[in-house]
Amino acid sequence: MTEMLLTLISAALINNLVLHWPLGVDPLLGSERDQVHALGIATTCLMLMVGILGYPAYHWLLVPLELTSLRLFVFLPLSVLLIGPLLKALSRLLPKLAFDGLWPLLLGNAGVLGLALLNAQDDKGFFHATALCLGAGLGFWLVLSLFSDLRQRTIENDIPLPFRGLPIELIGAGLIAVAFLGFSGLIKT
Repeated sequence: MTEMLLTLISAALINNLVLHWPLGVDPLLGSERDQVHALGIATTCLMLMVGILGYPAYHWLLVPLELTSLRLFVFLPLSVLLIGPLLKALSRLLPKLAFDGLWPLLLGNAGVLGLALLNAQDDKGFFHATALCLGAGLGFWLVLSLFSDLRQRTIENDIPLPFRGLPIELIGAGLIAVAFLGFSGLIKT
C-alpha cells in the first residue's frame, strides 16, 4: 500500500509527464481558461482507462503471443476509441463543466500514449500501473491548473513585446518545471 502511494505521489509531483518528460505539452498550450478542469478530469480519466485496459492487453495478449512489437498499434487505437464515450459520460456526470471541443486536445495528448508505453516497459504489476496512471493524470491536472493561472497573470501584466504570447508561456513552463524539481528529494528510493 505504501509503495502504491509513493508511486502515485511520484507520478504526480516528481516524474510529472509534462515537466519531467515533455509529454502532453500540446493540450497544456492549447487549452482555454474555462476548460482547465474539464480537460484535467478528462485526461485523468482517459489515462486511467487506457492504463487499466492497456496493461492486460499487453501482458495477457501481446506477451504470450510474442507480439510485443505491436504494442503501439494496440495502445493508439485503444486511446482513440475511448475518447468519445468518455466525453459523453463525463458530460452527463458533470453537466456544469464544458467538455465540448476537448476531442482534439485529448487526441493530440502524447501523455496518454506515453504512459501506456511506460506501463508496458516497466512490469511492476497491475496495481502499480493503475497508481502510475492515476498519479500521472492528477499531475497533469495540477500542472494544467498552475499553467492556466500563470497564463492569466501574464495577460494582466505589462510584458515586453518580444516575450508576449508563447515565449512567456514557455518561460513560465520552464520555471514551473524548476519549481517541481524541488520535489525530487521528497521520496528516496
